[in-house]
Amino acid sequence: MTVAMNVRSAIDPQEITGLVLAGGRGSRMGGVDKGLQNFQGMPLALHAVLRLGPQVGSLMVNANRNLAAYESMGVPVWPDATTDFPGPLAGFLAGLERCETAYLVTVPCDSPQFPADLVVRLSAALQAEDADLAMAVTREADGTLQTHPVFCLMKTGLMESLVAFMAGGQRRIDRWTGQHRCAQVLFDREGDAAGFFNANTLDELRSLSR
Repeated sequence: MTVAMNVRSAIDPQEITGLVLAGGRGSRMGGVDKGLQNFQGMPLALHAVLRLGPQVGSLMVNANRNLAAYESMGVPVWPDATTDFPGPLAGFLAGLERCETAYLVTVPCDSPQFPADLVVRLSAALQAEDADLAMAVTREADGTLQTHPVFCLMKTGLMESLVAFMAGGQRRIDRWTGQHRCAQVLFDREGDAAGFFNANTLDELRSLSR
């Protein structure tokens, strides 16, 4: 169910840990470390760190390469438990294993302009629906809704469920989130949709820079 939310009922940011996901292969960028690619004079991942930091109580990065470069951004860096780049859920799990707050929120490293009120809107919806997770949704030009599952706020109590899911060889986010009560939060204010644009290729990164 896609809902509007009352931000006054949002979760205290100090109860939320932020996680920037930068652990992918970067295969569509030719195998480069996507989070370290330059955007407006800074690495993509640093943009995400600076944008997410004010919205949460603490912050981490999930990365699997060039760990020292990510550590220089001033936040703890945690790799996946395995070395085969199993995808975003492995990043979720790396964050859940180290999270010391009641909630974890994730953002990808390749969408440096996500809304500055992302977390408060996700958390208000999670509270309003008594959900286990909340994910961002935008409206496409043709009116269809597009879910962005890596922009996800979740209860840290879901870690056991995720461990069992991945132990069974599963890796698809939608199959895991489908096992839990999920609030879908529509971001349809002016400029919202553009904020979720992700640079998967070098051409898309150049386009975003323009």
